[in-house]
Amino acid sequence: MEAPPSRVLHIRKLPNETSESEVIALGLPFGKVTNILTLKGKNQAFLELGTEEAAITMINYYSTVTPHVRNVPVFIQYSNHKQLKTDSGNQRAQAVLQAVSAVQGGGTPTSGSIVDLTAASSPVLRIIIDNMFYPVTLDVLQQIFSKFGTVMKIITFTKNNQFQALLQFNDPPTAQQAKIALDGQNIYNSCCTLRIDYSKLVNLNVKYNNDKSRDYTRPELPAGDGQPAMDPNMAAAFQGKDSNSLLGGLSPLNAAAAAAAAAGRVALSGHSGSSGVLLASNLNEEMVTPQSLFTLFGVYGDAQRVKILYNKKDSALIQMADANQAQLAMSHLNGQKMHGKAIRVALSKHTSVQLPRDGLDDQGLTKDFTNSPLHRFKKPGSKNFQNIFPPTTTLHLSNIPEQFGQIQVVFQCVQPSSLPRDHKMALLQMSTVEEAIQGLIDLHNYNMGDNHHLRVSFSKSTI
Repeated sequence: MEAPPSRVLHIRKLPNETSESEVIALGLPFGKVTNILTLKGKNQAFLELGTEEAAITMINYYSTVTPHVRNVPVFIQYSNHKQLKTDSGNQRAQAVLQAVSAVQGGGTPTSGSIVDLTAASSPVLRIIIDNMFYPVTLDVLQQIFSKFGTVMKIITFTKNNQFQALLQFNDPPTAQQAKIALDGQNIYNSCCTLRIDYSKLVNLNVKYNNDKSRDYTRPELPAGDGQPAMDPNMAAAFQGKDSNSLLGGLSPLNAAAAAAAAAGRVALSGHSGSSGVLLASNLNEEMVTPQSLFTLFGVYGDAQRVKILYNKKDSALIQMADANQAQLAMSHLNGQKMHGKAIRVALSKHTSVQLPRDGLDDQGLTKDFTNSPLHRFKKPGSKNFQNIFPPTTTLHLSNIPEQFGQIQVVFQCVQPSSLPRDHKMALLQMSTVEEAIQGLIDLHNYNMGDNHHLRVSFSKSTI
């Protein structure tokens, strides 16, 4: 029998070593957190919110979006307790609560010993997106972070093959509250994890308003050379007093989910109704095959069908599992060299790839991979979500058999600049990105014998 609504919530199946601040972060977006009790031996906790209404809002939200702590799903329900009474031995938890209360009240924490809760000296946050399986845009970040206060400026960039951003609030306490609540949270389920630190910068210098940078206090800034300009309606909205109006009355985590859902619409603007079909052109028609395209595009999503066009064999349609996977593959593969030619990848007007009619021989130009066992992302929460990188010169190999000598024969076809030395996993450094792409196509799922099929992906590491 379910307990009636209460401002005390019972949280179960927490990962080992979960901190008090991580538990508090689950409830912080919904209202004031007034008490916490962690039962670390049982991987459980009790969280007391300021009002019963806040607890109901939190339960309702997490009934539709699974809460995660350290990428592990946790379970939240009403407690039979109506109030938490904790003894003086719970000093650390009380210190964390004191720090959070100071931030919520606009002050600064008094306890300097609490990790991640020390006073922020800068209103600028440095944000890194880990496991970026789906696109994250500047507008998505604005929608997520603006629920905590006024976002003044954002600059996005890519460093070490990772999407990063600098985001400036109007004051340090607001930045601190956003960091406490959002650090470690997933924008999407099991991926796009926010890693947040304070920046050494105290002010951002934004020169252009476009898809890479934005100064919301100066909507008149130019777009810069070759960059899409800020939408005039968006600029007008941010000139108003309520910069949070785009999110309505949603809680911050609700806003994060809404922003994530909108990311596809932002990235795919002008292509409403897209079902995830890509058009790849400028292919090497002498060498390209449906299988090679399936393997390459399969690094960024589960390719369902591939069709090389009969009357234009340097072009192909690739149907991904959804529009977000198509966007991810397009952003990473457009302009990359495959079989000696820089391929072009764009969204197709087609909504699906049609299979040949029964009895019609299309010379093997169309392949259906719907039930392929090689799909990397069909299992929710798969580790493959954590290993998505742009094409690089380094390949990550796994499932290597113990008899190491056999693998060297395989590598002769791609001429690596260095050979792996580990048994089950290895890094393989290629001379160019084009060689690495060819190596991935040739080696992924290569049968090493004894049911050992090589698994290959791009790596952000270098040897």
